[in-house]
Amino acid sequence: MNVHRILVADDEEASRQGLKTLLSRWGYDVEEAGNGKEAIRKAGTFRPDVVITDLVMPEGDGMELLNALQGELAFATVILLTGHGTIETAVSAMKQGAYDYLTKPVDMSRLKVLIEKALEKGATLREVALLRKRLKDTWGLGKLVGKSKPMQEVYRLIELIGPTPATVLILGESGTGKELVAQSLHALSARNPGPFVPVNCSAIPETLLESEIFGHEKGAFTGALDRRIGCFEMAHQGTMFLDEVAEMSPAIQAKFLRILQDGTLRRIGGTAELKVDVRVIAATNKDPIKAIQDGSLREDLYYRLQVCTIPLPPLRDRADDIPLLIQAFIEEFNAKYDRHVKSVDEAALRVLLAYQWPGNIRELRNSLERAIITCESDLIGQEHLPLILTGERKADGNNPVNVPVGTTIEEAETLLILKTLASANNNKTRAADILGISLKTLHNKLHRYGV
Repeated sequence: MNVHRILVADDEEASRQGLKTLLSRWGYDVEEAGNGKEAIRKAGTFRPDVVITDLVMPEGDGMELLNALQGELAFATVILLTGHGTIETAVSAMKQGAYDYLTKPVDMSRLKVLIEKALEKGATLREVALLRKRLKDTWGLGKLVGKSKPMQEVYRLIELIGPTPATVLILGESGTGKELVAQSLHALSARNPGPFVPVNCSAIPETLLESEIFGHEKGAFTGALDRRIGCFEMAHQGTMFLDEVAEMSPAIQAKFLRILQDGTLRRIGGTAELKVDVRVIAATNKDPIKAIQDGSLREDLYYRLQVCTIPLPPLRDRADDIPLLIQAFIEEFNAKYDRHVKSVDEAALRVLLAYQWPGNIRELRNSLERAIITCESDLIGQEHLPLILTGERKADGNNPVNVPVGTTIEEAETLLILKTLASANNNKTRAADILGISLKTLHNKLHRYGV
């Protein structure tokens, strides 16, 4: 276990030695300095996690030390010690990057709490820096990949919003990576040690969704044989990602809004009010304003969710990222299937760049997984790609559906769905886009028709 390091800078020897003794007793590795210049010199080799410094010292005061540390040790948090006559200066120093200040004589219990919180902040700063370095090194953020201008803006918003406790609404078409953005936001937050709990509202039947989110008590309804903890409770002190939030019924949206407003929930069939501490990140593939107008999204819930909004670009608007994504997926599936594919040939790359990708990154990923499986050489060729990409079979008006007179509406709809699924290589997301319906509606129709 690593021992955290603290540098104490104070020109008063008795105060400095007293702090060193106390901090050592608390389990910290402590170094001391008698003035600002000595502290700057020692900080370069000692590499402290926290610096506790007197504001007024000869040969380099606390402000000079703070400025030097910001250039050399970006992760070191600074706590200032000040007399009553210099509190205004200490407050000004906090605006310039100091973590907090304490007035002399020092309240030791408050000092202990401040050190613990300062260490937590330092750990978060390190994680943010690590993710930023990964962004620069790989043109991505976490599992997100891309160097295009639209994606650079997405990364910027993630970095700004992630460390905050703000509620976030992610907007984007199906397959654009909304859950990956939510995971990155969670990773950058102080909640990252806690759980990340995703719920896809479009994939859960309406009759089960309320129980999935809120939980239920034993005997609350037929089939409730035991108490069930809902996803909100599972996400306590973590993050809950609610995908396709506009697919929830207005009644469930109203209950969800109440939790956002006061942080309490009641399980189905329960009477106890349960307090939960959860950051909510929601997403939708719909235009929220149109969803409000057609009644699928409550207006009050929308305004509560969109404290911060992150719009995701469709893949057709970031074609520059396709070669990077191709290589990332090839590496992923080489490892998964023990293959040794190097890349795609020129003909295949032209096809992949020319296609409009209505299913976005998910469709590209699925296409490359199929190509890796069927490729027997070290290069993916045009023959390894799905036919819908190459234009040999199109999911449009060139592949008509013939419906004879006397066919019922239900039979005609079933035939249309099956033909569309076949033309989309059984890609339900792509088929739903072609049909102009949501993925949840497609699943419901397949279930209703027994397909």
